[in-house]
Amino acid sequence: MPDLCLGIVTTPYLSYSGLTIMFGSDMVIRPKYKSNIVVQYSIYILRSLWFCVGVSGAELKMGDHSVTVTDNNNHQSTVIEIYPLGSYYFGSKDPIVFRDETVADRVQRMKSNFNARGLRTCVQAVMLVELFKHPHLLLLQVRNAFFKLPGGRLRPGESDIDGLQRKLSRMLSVNEDQTDHWEVGDCLGMWWRSDFETLLYPYLPPNLKVPKECTKLYLVKLPASRKFIVPKNLKLLAVPLCQVHENHKTYGPIISGVPQLLSKFFFNINH
Repeated sequence: MPDLCLGIVTTPYLSYSGLTIMFGSDMVIRPKYKSNIVVQYSIYILRSLWFCVGVSGAELKMGDHSVTVTDNNNHQSTVIEIYPLGSYYFGSKDPIVFRDETVADRVQRMKSNFNARGLRTCVQAVMLVELFKHPHLLLLQVRNAFFKLPGGRLRPGESDIDGLQRKLSRMLSVNEDQTDHWEVGDCLGMWWRSDFETLLYPYLPPNLKVPKECTKLYLVKLPASRKFIVPKNLKLLAVPLCQVHENHKTYGPIISGVPQLLSKFFFNINH
């Protein structure tokens, strides 16, 4: 366990495990070494959310207190093992080339692809780490502008698991060809796009005959330690669930709805 070093300057900070924690209305944790992981931590962590729906006969530890949760259906609970952020290594690699296109160009490209291949299917990963005894969601920030879950579009005939493993390796691994070390778990939800210009919905609209896109969210369970190698033009963020929850304005409807999708799981936070 690394030593804690507390220093008081113009802005208080705390150094821990190679990270510098800046305290303010928003806490931002930046590595001392050159990397592109930025951990955003909101003051709203004081109002931590604990998701324990569906836990059968479990005793949950909340600080100095314990709560016993009973499920009348007596179904065995699903447990997600979450490990500390400090047990992971973060590095960088060459940037990914993005298409430089306008919204109109993107819509036209989606129309052309739909006419040629049919329904567009995307897969995205929900990955969790622990910081300050609270689950944090790993997000990618593109061009310092918008946030997205790691993942992307499937190739024609590609399975959900193979496609998600391929996308995760391309974005977060040194070797893009090594795709068997991502543990893809439950499908948490599906979102649908009724037209090329519209937003995605968590249901199929009743008047929709031919959906244009389907986005599936999968739980990806992380091991106790691993290396994340991120393209230099992306930032990997660890955002607390209490900050993501229903924060549509910042993260959009899909990401802000992830905490609700996770409410059926019990988080076992390892230290």
